[in-house]
Amino acid sequence: MGQQDSGYSAGSILLTFFLGAIVGAGVALLVAPKTGEETRRKIKELAEDAKERAGDYIEQVKGKATTYVEKGKEVLEKEKALISDYVDKGKEFVEKEKSIISKAVEAGKEAYEKEKRS
Repeated sequence: MGQQDSGYSAGSILLTFFLGAIVGAGVALLVAPKTGEETRRKIKELAEDAKERAGDYIEQVKGKATTYVEKGKEVLEKEKALISDYVDKGKEFVEKEKSIISKAVEAGKEAYEKEKRS
């Protein structure tokens, strides 16, 4: 059987897994037969660990986003340079053709004047 794309990114699946693990661990701590002080300490440690992991995940996402933005800027600059080059070549072509047409019109006028005088 072929694999189907679930539509979820690996990052969202990983984050969901971590959140599920944290909630499960929190519930386990709350129902475990321990003193209130021990339970609070464990919950605090768990919350700090979750905060640290979430911060790491956010930094990874920021790093990837920055990389993609930089690559996009590079591609954009290359494309702008190509377009500018094509525009310059187009202007040169138009000027060359304009010059040829002007010369042809001038030659036509001269021939007309010459014919008119004859």
